[in-house]
Amino acid sequence: MNLSSLRGRSGAVLGAVRGYPRRAPLTLAYVCLLLVGHAWLGYVLSADQAASILGYLSTNLDNLQDHPLAALLGSVLLFAGTLTDVTSADFLGTLITLGLGVCCSLAWAEARWGRPRAVAVFLGGHVVATLLTAVVIAVALRRGWYPADVRHALDYGVSYGAQTVLAFGTPALPRRGRLPWAVFVLAWPLGGAAWDGPLPDFTTVGHLTAAALGFGLLGVPAFGRRRHLHRPELTA
Repeated sequence: MNLSSLRGRSGAVLGAVRGYPRRAPLTLAYVCLLLVGHAWLGYVLSADQAASILGYLSTNLDNLQDHPLAALLGSVLLFAGTLTDVTSADFLGTLITLGLGVCCSLAWAEARWGRPRAVAVFLGGHVVATLLTAVVIAVALRRGWYPADVRHALDYGVSYGAQTVLAFGTPALPRRGRLPWAVFVLAWPLGGAAWDGPLPDFTTVGHLTAAALGFGLLGVPAFGRRRHLHRPELTA
Protein backbone atom coordinates (compact mmCIF):
# COMPACT_ATOMS: atom_id res chain seq x y z
CA MET A 1 0.00 0.00 0.00
CA ASN A 2 1.51 3.33 -1.06
CA LEU A 3 1.54 6.50 1.01
CA SER A 4 -1.20 8.25 -0.94
CA SER A 5 -3.53 5.26 -0.57
CA LEU A 6 -2.83 5.13 3.17
CA ARG A 7 -3.58 8.83 3.50
CA GLY A 8 -6.79 8.40 1.54
CA ARG A 9 -8.00 5.62 3.81
CA SER A 10 -7.03 7.55 6.93
CA GLY A 11 -8.93 10.56 5.63
CA ALA A 12 -11.99 8.40 4.95
CA VAL A 13 -11.89 7.00 8.49
CA LEU A 14 -11.52 10.45 10.03
CA GLY A 15 -14.35 11.73 7.87
CA ALA A 16 -16.58 8.88 9.00
CA VAL A 17 -15.78 9.61 12.65
CA ARG A 18 -16.45 13.32 12.25
CA GLY A 19 -19.74 12.65 10.45
CA TYR A 20 -20.96 10.03 12.95
CA PRO A 21 -22.90 12.48 15.19
CA ARG A 22 -24.69 13.92 12.17
CA ARG A 23 -25.56 10.58 10.55
CA ALA A 24 -26.51 8.66 13.71
CA PRO A 25 -27.27 11.08 16.57
CA LEU A 26 -29.73 8.72 18.25
CA THR A 27 -27.26 5.85 18.26
CA LEU A 28 -24.54 8.12 19.66
CA ALA A 29 -26.84 9.27 22.47
CA TYR A 30 -27.78 5.66 23.21
CA VAL A 31 -24.14 4.54 23.36
CA CYS A 32 -23.38 7.38 25.78
CA LEU A 33 -26.35 6.31 27.93
CA LEU A 34 -25.10 2.73 27.98
CA LEU A 35 -21.61 3.85 29.01
CA VAL A 36 -22.99 6.05 31.77
CA GLY A 37 -25.16 3.19 33.05
CA HIS A 38 -22.20 0.82 32.96
CA ALA A 39 -20.02 3.25 34.92
CA TRP A 40 -22.83 3.93 37.40
CA LEU A 41 -23.32 0.26 38.17
CA GLY A 42 -19.63 -0.58 38.23
CA TYR A 43 -18.08 2.41 39.99
CA VAL A 44 -20.76 4.41 41.81
CA LEU A 45 -23.06 1.84 43.38
CA SER A 46 -21.98 -0.78 45.85
CA ALA A 47 -21.81 -4.38 44.72
CA ASP A 48 -25.01 -5.20 46.61
CA GLN A 49 -26.89 -2.23 45.13
CA ALA A 50 -25.77 -3.10 41.61
CA ALA A 51 -26.74 -6.75 42.09
CA SER A 52 -30.18 -5.71 43.35
CA ILE A 53 -30.81 -3.51 40.30
CA LEU A 54 -29.58 -6.13 37.85
CA GLY A 55 -31.69 -8.75 39.56
CA TYR A 56 -34.79 -6.59 39.20
CA LEU A 57 -34.13 -5.72 35.54
CA SER A 58 -33.15 -9.22 34.48
CA THR A 59 -35.44 -10.64 31.81
CA ASN A 60 -35.83 -14.06 33.41
CA LEU A 61 -39.12 -15.92 33.70
CA ASP A 62 -39.89 -14.72 37.23
CA ASN A 63 -39.40 -11.05 36.35
CA LEU A 64 -41.27 -11.32 33.06
CA GLN A 65 -44.25 -12.65 34.96
CA ASP A 66 -43.99 -10.12 37.80
CA HIS A 67 -42.95 -6.85 36.06
CA PRO A 68 -42.49 -7.49 32.33
CA LEU A 69 -42.31 -3.88 31.10
CA ALA A 70 -39.73 -2.81 33.68
CA ALA A 71 -37.60 -5.84 32.91
CA LEU A 72 -37.83 -5.53 29.12
CA LEU A 73 -37.23 -1.79 28.94
CA GLY A 74 -34.80 -1.54 31.85
CA SER A 75 -32.51 -4.32 30.70
CA VAL A 76 -31.95 -2.66 27.31
CA LEU A 77 -30.44 0.37 29.08
CA LEU A 78 -27.48 -1.72 30.21
CA PHE A 79 -24.90 -3.94 28.59
CA ALA A 80 -23.41 -7.07 30.05
CA GLY A 81 -19.68 -7.27 29.52
CA THR A 82 -16.43 -5.51 30.27
CA LEU A 83 -14.48 -2.65 28.78
CA THR A 84 -11.33 -3.22 30.80
CA ASP A 85 -10.53 -6.95 30.94
CA VAL A 86 -9.32 -7.09 27.35
CA THR A 87 -8.10 -10.70 27.56
CA SER A 88 -11.46 -12.15 28.56
CA ALA A 89 -14.22 -13.68 26.50
CA ASP A 90 -16.57 -11.06 27.95
CA PHE A 91 -14.53 -8.32 26.27
CA LEU A 92 -14.87 -10.08 22.93
CA GLY A 93 -18.60 -10.22 23.48
CA THR A 94 -18.61 -6.50 24.27
CA LEU A 95 -16.76 -5.76 21.03
CA ILE A 96 -19.34 -7.73 19.06
CA THR A 97 -22.53 -6.52 20.76
CA LEU A 98 -21.68 -2.96 21.78
CA GLY A 99 -19.05 -2.29 19.12
CA LEU A 100 -20.22 -4.04 15.96
CA GLY A 101 -23.87 -4.31 16.96
CA VAL A 102 -24.78 -0.95 18.47
CA CYS A 103 -22.00 1.46 17.47
CA CYS A 104 -21.74 0.20 13.88
CA SER A 105 -24.84 -1.73 12.77
CA LEU A 106 -27.43 0.33 14.63
CA ALA A 107 -25.77 3.53 13.42
CA TRP A 108 -25.82 2.24 9.85
CA ALA A 109 -29.49 1.30 10.17
CA GLU A 110 -30.31 4.77 11.53
CA ALA A 111 -28.45 6.51 8.71
CA ARG A 112 -29.81 4.28 5.94
CA TRP A 113 -33.34 3.45 7.03
CA GLY A 114 -34.14 6.30 9.41
CA ARG A 115 -34.56 6.45 13.15
CA PRO A 116 -38.06 4.93 13.47
CA ARG A 117 -37.14 1.79 11.54
CA ALA A 118 -33.76 1.47 13.25
CA VAL A 119 -35.41 1.70 16.67
CA ALA A 120 -38.13 -0.74 15.60
CA VAL A 121 -35.54 -3.30 14.48
CA PHE A 122 -33.42 -2.97 17.60
CA LEU A 123 -36.18 -2.85 20.21
CA GLY A 124 -38.30 -5.35 18.30
CA GLY A 125 -35.42 -7.78 18.20
CA HIS A 126 -34.75 -7.29 21.90
CA VAL A 127 -38.38 -7.78 22.96
CA VAL A 128 -39.41 -10.53 20.57
CA ALA A 129 -36.23 -12.58 21.02
CA THR A 130 -36.57 -12.25 24.79
CA LEU A 131 -40.20 -13.39 24.79
CA LEU A 132 -39.60 -16.27 22.37
CA THR A 133 -36.64 -17.38 24.46
CA ALA A 134 -38.85 -17.27 27.55
CA VAL A 135 -41.26 -19.66 25.81
CA VAL A 136 -38.36 -21.99 25.00
CA ILE A 137 -37.20 -21.84 28.63
CA ALA A 138 -40.69 -22.65 29.93
CA VAL A 139 -40.96 -25.68 27.63
CA ALA A 140 -37.43 -26.82 28.45
CA LEU A 141 -38.10 -26.59 32.18
CA ARG A 142 -41.18 -28.79 31.84
CA ARG A 143 -39.15 -31.38 29.97
CA GLY A 144 -36.20 -31.19 32.35
CA TRP A 145 -33.76 -29.85 29.75
CA TYR A 146 -32.83 -26.82 31.86
CA PRO A 147 -32.17 -26.67 35.61
CA ALA A 148 -34.87 -25.10 37.75
CA ASP A 149 -32.75 -22.09 38.72
CA VAL A 150 -32.94 -20.81 35.12
CA ARG A 151 -36.28 -19.26 36.12
CA HIS A 152 -34.46 -16.54 38.03
CA ALA A 153 -31.12 -16.51 36.22
CA LEU A 154 -29.43 -13.16 35.58
CA ASP A 155 -30.10 -12.07 32.00
CA TYR A 156 -29.92 -8.44 30.93
CA GLY A 157 -28.36 -6.19 28.34
CA VAL A 158 -28.45 -5.10 24.71
CA SER A 159 -27.14 -8.27 23.10
CA TYR A 160 -30.42 -9.52 21.58
CA GLY A 161 -31.15 -6.15 20.02
CA ALA A 162 -27.54 -5.90 18.89
CA GLN A 163 -27.69 -9.36 17.35
CA THR A 164 -30.81 -8.38 15.43
CA VAL A 165 -29.20 -5.29 13.90
CA LEU A 166 -26.01 -7.28 13.19
CA ALA A 167 -28.11 -9.51 10.95
CA PHE A 168 -30.19 -6.64 9.61
CA GLY A 169 -27.02 -4.76 8.67
CA THR A 170 -25.81 -7.45 6.28
CA PRO A 171 -26.57 -5.32 3.17
CA ALA A 172 -24.02 -2.77 4.41
CA LEU A 173 -21.28 -5.15 3.27
CA PRO A 174 -20.12 -5.78 -0.30
CA ARG A 175 -21.93 -8.72 -1.88
CA ARG A 176 -18.98 -11.06 -1.55
CA GLY A 177 -18.78 -10.38 2.17
CA ARG A 178 -22.42 -10.94 3.02
CA LEU A 179 -22.41 -14.73 3.25
CA PRO A 180 -19.30 -14.85 5.51
CA TRP A 181 -20.88 -12.14 7.65
CA ALA A 182 -24.14 -14.06 7.96
CA VAL A 183 -22.17 -17.16 8.99
CA PHE A 184 -20.30 -15.11 11.60
CA VAL A 185 -23.52 -13.64 13.02
CA LEU A 186 -25.01 -17.11 13.45
CA ALA A 187 -21.80 -18.82 14.56
CA TRP A 188 -20.32 -16.55 17.21
CA PRO A 189 -23.01 -17.25 19.86
CA LEU A 190 -22.35 -20.97 19.46
CA GLY A 191 -18.67 -20.52 20.29
CA GLY A 192 -19.29 -20.41 24.03
CA ALA A 193 -22.55 -22.33 24.14
CA ALA A 194 -23.19 -24.79 26.97
CA TRP A 195 -25.22 -27.89 26.19
CA ASP A 196 -27.03 -29.53 29.11
CA GLY A 197 -29.40 -31.46 26.85
CA PRO A 198 -30.88 -31.19 23.36
CA LEU A 199 -30.78 -27.37 23.54
CA PRO A 200 -27.89 -24.96 24.06
CA ASP A 201 -28.08 -22.54 26.99
CA PHE A 202 -30.93 -20.06 26.80
CA THR A 203 -28.76 -17.05 25.95
CA THR A 204 -27.49 -18.87 22.86
CA VAL A 205 -31.09 -19.64 21.92
CA GLY A 206 -31.88 -15.95 22.35
CA HIS A 207 -29.00 -14.80 20.17
CA LEU A 208 -29.87 -17.23 17.39
CA THR A 209 -33.52 -16.18 17.57
CA ALA A 210 -32.53 -12.50 17.38
CA ALA A 211 -30.32 -13.18 14.35
CA ALA A 212 -33.17 -15.00 12.61
CA LEU A 213 -35.42 -12.02 13.27
CA GLY A 214 -32.86 -9.63 11.79
CA PHE A 215 -32.40 -11.70 8.65
CA GLY A 216 -36.16 -12.13 8.34
CA LEU A 217 -36.80 -8.39 8.52
CA LEU A 218 -34.66 -7.89 5.42
CA GLY A 219 -37.47 -9.46 3.45
CA VAL A 220 -40.20 -7.21 4.88
CA PRO A 221 -41.13 -4.48 2.35
CA ALA A 222 -41.51 -1.80 5.03
CA PHE A 223 -37.89 -2.33 6.02
CA GLY A 224 -36.60 -2.83 2.51
CA ARG A 225 -37.23 0.70 1.29
CA ARG A 226 -34.33 2.98 1.91
CA ARG A 227 -35.11 6.27 3.60
CA HIS A 228 -35.61 9.14 1.16
CA LEU A 229 -33.23 11.95 1.95
CA HIS A 230 -34.70 15.32 1.09
CA ARG A 231 -32.04 17.60 -0.32
CA PRO A 232 -32.84 21.30 -0.72
CA GLU A 233 -32.55 22.48 -4.30
CA LEU A 234 -30.09 25.23 -5.06
CA THR A 235 -31.75 28.37 -6.39
CA ALA A 236 -30.19 31.37 -7.98
